[in-house]
Amino acid sequence: MSKKLFIETLGCAMNSRDTEHMIAELTEKEGYEVVKDFRDADLILINTCSVREKPVSKLFSELGIFNKKKKPSAKIGVCGCTASHLGRDIIKRAPYVNFVLGARNVSKITEVLHKDRAVEIDINYDESEFAFKDFRTSTLKAFINISIGCDKSCTYCIVPKTRGDEVSIPDRLIYNEAQRAVDAGAKEIFLLGQNVNNYGRRFSGEHEKINFAELLKRLSKIEGLQRIRFTSPHPFYMDDEFIEEFATNPKICKAMHMPLQSGSTKVLKDMKRGYSKEWFLNRVEKLRKVCPEVTISTDIIVAFPGESDEDFEDTLDVLKKVRFDQIFSFKYSPRPHTEAQHFTNVVDPEVASARLTHLQSFHTQILDEKNATQLDKVYSVYFEELLPNHFVSGRSDNNFVIKVKGSDELLGEFRDVKITSIGRTILTGEIVA
Repeated sequence: MSKKLFIETLGCAMNSRDTEHMIAELTEKEGYEVVKDFRDADLILINTCSVREKPVSKLFSELGIFNKKKKPSAKIGVCGCTASHLGRDIIKRAPYVNFVLGARNVSKITEVLHKDRAVEIDINYDESEFAFKDFRTSTLKAFINISIGCDKSCTYCIVPKTRGDEVSIPDRLIYNEAQRAVDAGAKEIFLLGQNVNNYGRRFSGEHEKINFAELLKRLSKIEGLQRIRFTSPHPFYMDDEFIEEFATNPKICKAMHMPLQSGSTKVLKDMKRGYSKEWFLNRVEKLRKVCPEVTISTDIIVAFPGESDEDFEDTLDVLKKVRFDQIFSFKYSPRPHTEAQHFTNVVDPEVASARLTHLQSFHTQILDEKNATQLDKVYSVYFEELLPNHFVSGRSDNNFVIKVKGSDELLGEFRDVKITSIGRTILTGEIVA
């Protein structure tokens, strides 16, 4: 009988890809089989996020539940970003944890499995050329890392302390991985990196120096690959060459995630983001000029230390001018090992909550206005997921989630869909071709 593996993933798409890498290594080299119920598992892994405080708190809550209800012989491992920054403290707080594996040490999963109380959290460990075994939760799309780590020093962000310095993965490895995914049935790839458009700045060995625009050109030559998505580009690196390639390459999906964080130039400077409000708006203007159909999403932090009412109004002003198609918005949360953790000009919690509510309410109004124009429009949809009540969902080129009545015969297929009903997070339509 094969051994049973359960993994819970908290956090971003890169965490999800790390999970796939660990599953690949454990199934290929250790004979594990993934199960959906941790009570059946011989090995329980939590792949963690530490960008905000809530996932860290959830970690220890989940660990307690797992330890109480797991099989007596089952091992527990904590992996990912929280593992990187807490390290051995995890075992001190939860002594039943068998090992801790940092976000930069994923390839060591089969090693630490056999070392009780092992703690591997070296953020300078180089995995950029490690050949992971192939495993994907879906054959329809492929998430592919193009870099690891981050070279930015944003004062609120813990990622450089958990994932280390930025290193680009050689383009031949990326190309080969994409080709294998397409050969296995994927028609869409999703490129991952902390700052994807900074690709090529540093490699760990001697490799041809190419930038992100050139990488996109090379990947688009793969026969059978129909769509390329990526996240997240950094506004600081959004030069004209990158924007032109985005706009003119027909395989690149016309949805851009541009993390604003704040609309105030003063706050952006305090955050060490490297750009101003004016630069961000200039890049949006350029993008929409050459690619009018683009949808733009963003991240926003409200109540960063020192944010005044005027600073917050600047953020609302950017929201008004850009009219984002989607926002991910949060109150500032101090994180360990960051510069902003020591800032003393903290915004009153009630003010912070009021600002977040106002921001989200304002964006909902914008979203309702934009969605009202979607009725009767037709989009090419790539279907990926079965939903309850005999619906199938997929995404348009510009990232609208759209569902239609249908069955699993639609999965992996492109169809033209006419929008018949509007929702804030999902559109409903009918197939017309």
